Amino acid sequence: MERLRCQRIGCNATFTEDDNPEGSCTYHDSGPLFHDGTKQWSCCKKKSHDFSLFLEIPGCKTGKHTAEKPVIATPSATKNKAIPVPVSVPAPMTNASPKEACPRCHQGFFCSDHGSQPREAIPKASNTVTSVPSESNTVVRQDHPAPVKKKIDINEPQICKNKSCGKTFTEKENHDTACSYHPGPAIFHDRMKGWKCCDVHVKEFDEFMTIPPCTKGWHNADPVS
Repeated sequence: MERLRCQRIGCNATFTEDDNPEGSCTYHDSGPLFHDGTKQWSCCKKKSHDFSLFLEIPGCKTGKHTAEKPVIATPSATKNKAIPVPVSVPAPMTNASPKEACPRCHQGFFCSDHGSQPREAIPKASNTVTSVPSESNTVVRQDHPAPVKKKIDINEPQICKNKSCGKTFTEKENHDTACSYHPGPAIFHDRMKGWKCCDVHVKEFDEFMTIPPCTKGWHNADPVS
């Protein structure tokens, strides 16, 4: 029997009509919010700044797989209301003596009515220069060991982590045109969603998820971010 691809957001699994029990699908039932570089699922409030990690956030709802594209609830944008900022006004000096209330005495000038008021002594600048080591001249050596390559069976199934791929593959079947993906990055600006690599932008998130990949390459189960 032909295997179908689940159309729920956050699932992307394959299934058959005969093998589709209740609870086999984990998905998000509400659309995402994008604000100030943060991506957040409005249904479970989980968020991330990295788009790849955002798509890997597990779904918060369970149900059956479906091959029909579900209707996604569009989250309502919260309007930021201006909150008046209280302005502090200095209280008048009610119990101040005439000398303290005198503007000339308060500024340290000579006053014939109250006499001269001593000024605070200003400390002289020291001629001693203290040398502080500059951070730019400090050399910090960090040893970055080469990443250890994983030993994987060429017949072991893996899931491609390239953007917009997500297919299951084996190293035996992997080649330089096996994967169709977006090298990215994803761009979200002024309610538009798209990919910088192919310069395609749409308004709806479900349309963004169906933008055809623009690049061919190798499947990769552990891409470098």
